[in-house]
Amino acid sequence: MTARRSPQRVFLAGATGTIGRALAHALAEAGRDVVCFVRPGADTTALPRTVDIRTGAPTDATSLAKAGFRGEMFDAVISCLASRSGVPDDAWAVDHRANRTLLEQARAAGVERFVVLSAICVQKPRLAFQHAKLAFENELMQSGIDWTIVRPTAFFKSLSGQVARVMAGKPYLVFGDGRVTACKPISNRDLADFVVGCLDDPAARNRILPIGGPGPAITPLDQAHHLFRLLDRPPRIRHIPLALVDGIAGMIGVASRVAPPLRTKAELARIGRYYATESMLVLDPETGRYDADTTPEHGTDTLFDHYAELVRGEAKTERGAHTVFGTT
Repeated sequence: MTARRSPQRVFLAGATGTIGRALAHALAEAGRDVVCFVRPGADTTALPRTVDIRTGAPTDATSLAKAGFRGEMFDAVISCLASRSGVPDDAWAVDHRANRTLLEQARAAGVERFVVLSAICVQKPRLAFQHAKLAFENELMQSGIDWTIVRPTAFFKSLSGQVARVMAGKPYLVFGDGRVTACKPISNRDLADFVVGCLDDPAARNRILPIGGPGPAITPLDQAHHLFRLLDRPPRIRHIPLALVDGIAGMIGVASRVAPPLRTKAELARIGRYYATESMLVLDPETGRYDADTTPEHGTDTLFDHYAELVRGEAKTERGAHTVFGTT
């Protein structure tokens, strides 16, 4: 039996997002022949010069086939496609249908390996984008192609939105006592390194892989205290009652039933409420509790190192669509 060679030619979708850009660089540095499929007009200036950039509509099968795959051979497809807002129409159009279209065209092109970047929060699905991601995950697992589903924990960008406001003299905001949730944040670079490693690892085939950054797990209160220590200032922390969050989400939800234009705001309120009360760690199905000890770790970058870079002006906060707190 002939052994499979390691994937060398990779088709990358979603390459202009923050994780996609990091993946493009990691793949190029690993010596892969990379094709990045992006929307027309997308900003590609941060992509490596060595990648082949092709433009088209990732939601359109004909565009993917003619402008993307072009009848050529690829060893693997990596999808970083994800909805920007998480609201139902966007979620089902991108997290599900766009990924499904990409999978169909990958199979038609003879690709034998498909890696998708999902999210650890689908373990307890309550939101539209979580259900859309799970629907695609299920289709991928039934597709007959070799697959890997990567479910990262929290991203640095999602936990850095308050650095600027605190530097401006404003208090750090936490829900409840600040210990309701915890996570093991992972950097773009470490996540990209992990995904690239999945291409060569036989143990990653046909598996769902949760992954976090180096531990220990940290709470919002931990984040607040560390940031004030970096700034050499006494902590100013404002606690937002969870009952208030529930009340706002509930009122918007009720109002959206009679005023359809409010449905988007209602879903965004539910997203905010979810991240305020659910940890980004592996969920123990037997106990129903999040378990930091069983949440895998990868890499060396820490959120607190990132905070230090932001304070020194050596990095910028890249806002994510699901950032709970603003910067104002």
